[in-house]
Amino acid sequence: MPDASDPRNPFDTLPHPTHRRAWLGAAKLIALLAAVAVAFVGCGGGDSGKARSAKTPTATTLAPGYTLVAEVKGPQIGIYHHPSAAAPSKTLPNPWLLNNEPDKQIPQVFLVDQQRADGWVKVLLAERPNGSTGWVRESDVQLTPNPYRLEVSLRDHKISVFQGSNSIYEGPVAVGAADTPTPPGKYYTRVLIQAPDPTTVYGPFAYGLSAHSDALTEYNGGDAEVGVHGNNDPSVLGKSITHGCIRMDNDQITKLSKVLPLGTPVEIMS
Repeated sequence: MPDASDPRNPFDTLPHPTHRRAWLGAAKLIALLAAVAVAFVGCGGGDSGKARSAKTPTATTLAPGYTLVAEVKGPQIGIYHHPSAAAPSKTLPNPWLLNNEPDKQIPQVFLVDQQRADGWVKVLLAERPNGSTGWVRESDVQLTPNPYRLEVSLRDHKISVFQGSNSIYEGPVAVGAADTPTPPGKYYTRVLIQAPDPTTVYGPFAYGLSAHSDALTEYNGGDAEVGVHGNNDPSVLGKSITHGCIRMDNDQITKLSKVLPLGTPVEIMS
């Protein structure tokens, strides 16, 4: 969500689709290689093993600190209230369009909240109210292990980045002001945006989250979505000054933009 006097919305700009796709593929490869390094346990190999897996799905076993990203395979995905539901409650497109612009196509991804052994996956949704979830068929998504996660302490004005069980960065952030607070909760990165001008309040990069402001329903012509982005004034870091977004160090978010896949969990704590 835009969070300063700059009238431009960073969600109006996005890297070229081919660049974004290449980045996403690289990030997924990094996650997979890291998973192998810490002995991620998946399905057995061999043709007969694949056949059994297709008929009888088994829940994925993850290494400590890992989560699962669910990326939609087809042109749309059905979201169910519960696995027992006869039909989906809604259908979401894949990819989805940023600002409804055809040249800004974003792959539809979710953070997995629960995986069942019967072929159903519970996922977090990027909609109001915050914390909304739904169920999707495992056969409709590609599940990828992800070693990264972010934690934001509103009280301490601090962001922590983890890779597996290891903390790889801690630093100061600016968070929402008293009348436009950053909403606590568990969310995930939904879109990565490269700012056309890295000297604005948004800095060089912005991650749009699945979170929405609880204080604002609309901002600058769009839904009041929350993001994690850079800054144009390091002196604000450590303060409660934004419209709900989380501002962090420019060099650090640039580094994160090279490794964090979409679907990375972001836990915002009071």
